[in-house]
Amino acid sequence: MRNLSFGVALVVLAGCAQPVPDSGVQQGVGFGSYDQYIAEQQARDEALQTLNEETVRPPEDIEIASAELTGAAAVAALENTSTEAVVPAPDLNNPDISDEQDFEAVSTRQTIESDAERLKAQRQQYQLIEPTAVPRRPRGKVPTPIEFALLTQHPVGQKQYRRSLFGASKAEAKCAGYRSGEQAQDAFLKAGGPERDKLGLDPDGDGYACDWNPGVYRGLGGN
Repeated sequence: MRNLSFGVALVVLAGCAQPVPDSGVQQGVGFGSYDQYIAEQQARDEALQTLNEETVRPPEDIEIASAELTGAAAVAALENTSTEAVVPAPDLNNPDISDEQDFEAVSTRQTIESDAERLKAQRQQYQLIEPTAVPRRPRGKVPTPIEFALLTQHPVGQKQYRRSLFGASKAEAKCAGYRSGEQAQDAFLKAGGPERDKLGLDPDGDGYACDWNPGVYRGLGGN
């Protein structure tokens, strides 16, 4: 009886046990076939690669802007290159450039005799112009300040002509209206000076208007 009970228990346990899966070559990871696993792995790798390419690829407008920027940089570089001044090499065969300071160049085409002939020709062409006297104005013409300086000998401040006692206070303001003493002297002579001082430019009566000094021109006339 005991043996019968033990046999029944074994039968019950055998019926409850699950079958062991086939451990053949076709079984692989995930309880599927190995070929199916390889195919799924390749499909997943291709999907990841496509996703990476789409993620890295810049938008179309960025590509256009980049292309335009590259083109603009190329144009700017071309313009900078074209605007650079190109210094030409000197033309040593240019006849307009003198090489008289080059001893080797001169010695190849000149001799002592040729130099003497050239110097003789230059002396024949040389002309000395002698200085001549400056022609004087006809009588009745107003002298220039230079002519007046050469015609007079008295120093500045030495009274030669009669003047009003009240002209000195106004002379400084009147002289300020002229750019130089020579311009004031020219106007003074044209207005009847030195005998008359209609413009009030010679209050001391020396014949020299404002600060004009004839000594500069007298030194030139004595040479």
